Amino acid sequence: MTNTPTLGRRLLAELLGSAFLAALVIGSGIAAQTLSPNDVGLQLFENAAATAAGLFTIILMFGPVSGGHFNPAVSLADASFGGISWRDALAYILAQVAGCVLGAVAANGMFALAAISISTHHRASPAHLFAEAIATAGLLLVIFSLARTRRLSAAPAAVGAYIGAAYFFTSSASFANPAISVGRMFSDTFAGIAPASVPGFVLAQLLGGAGAILVIRVLYPDVTPAQAAEVVVPQYD
Repeated sequence: MTNTPTLGRRLLAELLGSAFLAALVIGSGIAAQTLSPNDVGLQLFENAAATAAGLFTIILMFGPVSGGHFNPAVSLADASFGGISWRDALAYILAQVAGCVLGAVAANGMFALAAISISTHHRASPAHLFAEAIATAGLLLVIFSLARTRRLSAAPAAVGAYIGAAYFFTSSASFANPAISVGRMFSDTFAGIAPASVPGFVLAQLLGGAGAILVIRVLYPDVTPAQAAEVVVPQYD
């Protein structure tokens, strides 16, 4: 393995990966609404299947450059384990949020909708917020249990499978990602979320992430920062 790519390259990878993530989540939601207008269950299945498969491929595309975070909760957890610096984590988060907003605009455009349409889909019930904490905790447990036991080659498939399953076992449809929560505000479609619901979702996701960090430290304590540095897939120069 050679040196870690420059921060600029890693940020570009996080921006593009996050944009593709938002575009596939929102775009597949719009397509599902169009293809199955009278069947919400089928819409959810189509949205979940596309997201799971797409996330797998996005991690494979951009993971070798940035580690394939595309999620502020993942970046914060990685920084807490010493995998990246806190300065880099903040830069990652800004790139992720910008990417998710860009992806939402792109998804709207691909289906001939207004570039920006603020969602009216309110989601922040107590059950939804609890579900987001659980969903985010589970996602981090999947990622860092593999990272800390040197099974990173399985991570792209495992992350995609987990998110696809979590669409169905959580009442919130498992956003599990503060950046995608922000991005989904900008599309008043099946996958959107009203701005008033976003702060609660983000807080629940961060709390779930903090809980996961504690559990990971207990279950997998004997790991050096160097071992924890590559979260999803190894980085290559």
